Parts: sequence; structure tokens; C-alpha cells
Amino acid sequence: MPVPVPQQRSVPAAETSHGDLTLLVIEDDPAGTTITVPELSAAAGTRVRIRTARNLTEAARLLTDDVDCILLDLALPVTGSDSGPGDGPVSGRADELAALTHVLRIAPLHAVLALTAEDDTELAAEAVRVGAQDYLFRGELDARVLSRAIRYAVERKRADTAQHQLTESRLRAQENARLERGLLPTPLLEGSGLSFAARYRPGRSRALLGGDFYDVVRTPDGTVHAMIGDVCGHGPDEAALGVELRIAWRALTLAGLCGDELLSTLQQVLEHERQSEEIFATLCTVDIAPDGRRAGLCLAGHPAPLLARHGRPARLLPYEDGGPALGLLPRARWPRRQVELGAAWSLMMYTDGLIEGRVGAGTSERLGQDGMVAMVNGRLDEGLAGEELLEAAVAEVRELNGGELTDDVAVLLLGRDPERIRRGGGSAPRSRPASPVVARPLGAQRPPL
Repeated sequence: MPVPVPQQRSVPAAETSHGDLTLLVIEDDPAGTTITVPELSAAAGTRVRIRTARNLTEAARLLTDDVDCILLDLALPVTGSDSGPGDGPVSGRADELAALTHVLRIAPLHAVLALTAEDDTELAAEAVRVGAQDYLFRGELDARVLSRAIRYAVERKRADTAQHQLTESRLRAQENARLERGLLPTPLLEGSGLSFAARYRPGRSRALLGGDFYDVVRTPDGTVHAMIGDVCGHGPDEAALGVELRIAWRALTLAGLCGDELLSTLQQVLEHERQSEEIFATLCTVDIAPDGRRAGLCLAGHPAPLLARHGRPARLLPYEDGGPALGLLPRARWPRRQVELGAAWSLMMYTDGLIEGRVGAGTSERLGQDGMVAMVNGRLDEGLAGEELLEAAVAEVRELNGGELTDDVAVLLLGRDPERIRRGGGSAPRSRPASPVVARPLGAQRPPL
């Protein structure tokens, strides 16, 4: 009958021991080691417990979480009853490392010492290559050598396990970064004549994506559609839902949906994909006419965009006619308001992470929309525009907050400059982001804002 694999601890034995040591000796003649508990304890300077097993079946029963190290005689016979899944066929005396292979399979988190004869140097070295932490020669075995070898093997196993976990963690982080970077949007603005820049900072530590999301596309009729949204919460589930909503928005927009019809369909997507009925999302959509002088605005519980015309202070667009956030009301409606943009303008869309930061250490006062408008106008007075303006705005919000913001922050800037359009300055080739802070200027010059 195959030997069952004992349930292993989640951390190596060395991390759970508190000075005492437990040694499991697997040898068909355990008395052959001639090492007694008092001798070993005296050499180790601490209390040592020894368990003995005459075969692998008995060893499996004795292999518990408190075992720190296994001393295995490589000459131990392996019979068919000892073998288990993955050991391969065993008949009588198996190959010389069959016992070690079996022990490493059933005890992957335990330190293992290989015990062999003095003339088996090559076999001992091969045992270490296969997975043992060290080897001992039977004829040279004494309490001091064994106690030192046990501690070395335990610490080496601990270091190997930590290195393995670190490598796995790095690989997972790299894979997650590649996945998240691939999910960030690539604006489709070719031929629009508009400029574009964005900044994105997820609130989650070491993440590239948060619950905030945005996208910009140009449909075949020349209309430019822009969207920014925020899923409540800050975890990976919210980030995944934000990606789903963004992709759904792009697909629906390219299919010709707009305004209330598009938002109603997105709400259905949210209701089917969310983990809880308490999850909702705010959204702001803008569709800019092909001539670039006017736009339609829909708000679903989201802050209104900021509009700056050439030579005028920035101001918030009207938000009185907005609808509720997606996922709150089953049969909600989202009115579409017509907005006059003018000939030269810049439009800043943002999530509430930009306005909910505090304005001083130890205070509960928030920046708010009015504070944001004043901050942006101050930067405009300094002559900042485009990417520089966004970078300065995000940096100032963080500085006012007294450190990194806990909420996700997404902000994008669309602009139209008739002079650049007349000179033939179209959209630059789109590029993929290289970091969580995303900037994609799509125009040859900066927008007015």
C-alpha cells in the first residue's frame, strides 16, 4: 500500500523550534548510530529528542511538525510497501538514492542529513545534489559532529526555503506587473487633433492597478469619447472590476452606444460581475463632437470635470443633472447635458482621490473640488500646462496630505489647440506605460491647460 504523505507545516521546522531539537533517525538498525540522547544533548548545548524508525512506513507515522531534522541511512532497504506515488517501481533493493527520494517527497520542508559509509563519497555528494542538506560518514559519527550537522542542516534548509519563497514572490510580482501593465488603457485618438496626458497612482502598495479606471477612443464618425470611473474599495477585486468596466465601455462605445443607453448597459455588467450588492461605481463620460467645439456630458455619481478656455480661469462643468452611481438604483437614468467647449480648451477629468486628500497633517479638512480648482488655477498662473500641470497637481495633493494618498488617483487631460491643428500637428503614436505613473502626450504641443 502506498505510504500517505504526512501533512506538512507551512513553514520549515527551524522557524518553529525554540531551542529544543527533535531528530528523526531512519535506519534499519537505529542502535548502530551509538549516539545517546544525553551525549547529543550535551554536545548541542540544549535538549535533544530522538525518534527512531526502522523503515519508511514507520518514519511516515513519526514525521510530525515538531521534527527539526531527519537522519537517513542511505543503505536503508526500500520495499514495495514503502513506495508511494512518484517513487517509481521498487523491487527488493532499489537504487542507492531511492530512500532519500522517498523522504524528500514526504518531507519537503524538513532538513535531511544523509548517512553513508566512508567509502561512499560520491554517493554522499550525489545525495546533497538530489536534495539533502548535508551528509555524514557512519564511522566518523559522534555526538559533537552530529549536533553541529543538525544545526547546520536546519539553518541551511531554512535559508533555502526562504530563498525559494523570495524567488517565487518575485516571479509572481513580475507576472502581476506584466498583467496589470497590459491591462492599462491605450488611448485611441489617431486623427482627432486633440492632445492627451494622464496620471495614475493606485492606492494599493506595490500595485499598478486600482479601482479607478479611464479610457479615451475616437469612433469612425470623428467623435472622441472619454471616460473616467471609480469602483468603491481599494483591493484587487475592485481593480479587476474596474478593468472589466473599462473594457466593456470601450466595446460598447465602438459599437455605437452613448449616454444613458451606454450607462444602463454598464450597470448591468456591474451587477453581474460584482462580488457584493454593496459594490458600486461612479462614472463620468464625455463625447466630444468631431469639430471639437462642444461635448455631451453624463455623470453617474462622479465629480464634474474641470474646463479651462484659453485665457480664462478653470471652472467646474455643471453637475446638477447628474444621475446616481452605477449599481445603486435598478432603473436609474443618466441625463446627457450639452456643453459648449469653444475653439481652444482643455478638459481635466479626475477621480475623487485627487480631492479627498487632507490639507494638513492632523486635520480632517479635505481639499475638495473648490480647493482643487484654486490649486489648478494657481498652477496655470505659473504657466504650467499639460503633463507638467498634472504632475504638479498630483505632487501638491500628496504634499498637502502629508504623504502618500491612501485612495486611488486617476486624472486625464484632453486639449484642443486650433493653431496646432492648422499647422498640421496631429496625434502622436500611442505608447504603452512604463510605470504606474502614466503619461501619454498625444500632441506635438501642450494644451492650453
